[in-house]
Amino acid sequence: MVIGGDVNGGVGDTWPENHQLAAEVPKKRTGRKVFRETRHPVYRGVRSRKGDKWVCELRDPHTATRVWLGTHPTPEMAARAHDVAALAFRGKSACLNFADSAWRLPRPASTVAEDVRRAAAEAAEMFRPAVEEAAAADEEERSIRSTTTTAADDEIDDVYSSCYVEEGELEVVDLPRLLSEMAEGLLLSPPPSYVESCNAEERDWWLWNN
Repeated sequence: MVIGGDVNGGVGDTWPENHQLAAEVPKKRTGRKVFRETRHPVYRGVRSRKGDKWVCELRDPHTATRVWLGTHPTPEMAARAHDVAALAFRGKSACLNFADSAWRLPRPASTVAEDVRRAAAEAAEMFRPAVEEAAAADEEERSIRSTTTTAADDEIDDVYSSCYVEEGELEVVDLPRLLSEMAEGLLLSPPPSYVESCNAEERDWWLWNN
């Protein structure tokens, strides 16, 4: 990505600064009576969407197709995206939203739609308000925290699941009786087969301690 310069010129070239500005060229009325006007009153290539978002698109004069330049939180960001595409597609004849766009904005590597779109997005981000940046950072932090919390909860659930015993299983076990039998088992003599298998020394030790 290069700051300034004509797409068809050398890397060291700069945009001419005598571009026509959108504020100097009033927009024509659309003539639509049924639909609500969504165009920005001043900025070229910028429309409102859902009241609080701004979208940008520009027609490529070489292919006669519209190039989508994204949805932005402010009209200024969308207007900067437009200027990148206008300079790429129309060069000296581009009508800009801001005079400093001619030298301040990044230029695309080519006039291919994807390259233009990438440069336009980078230019728009250069003018993201500090409040929007803080909101975006908070949203990312909340997303990370939510993901971490979910993973921790899943781990805890796995532990509980491994320790959980169905209530019906407890009903078939007489716990006091089981404990009593276990205690009595410790006081009983081992089976004869065990005593017979012991050697004389082990048998004497067992007889002496029992």
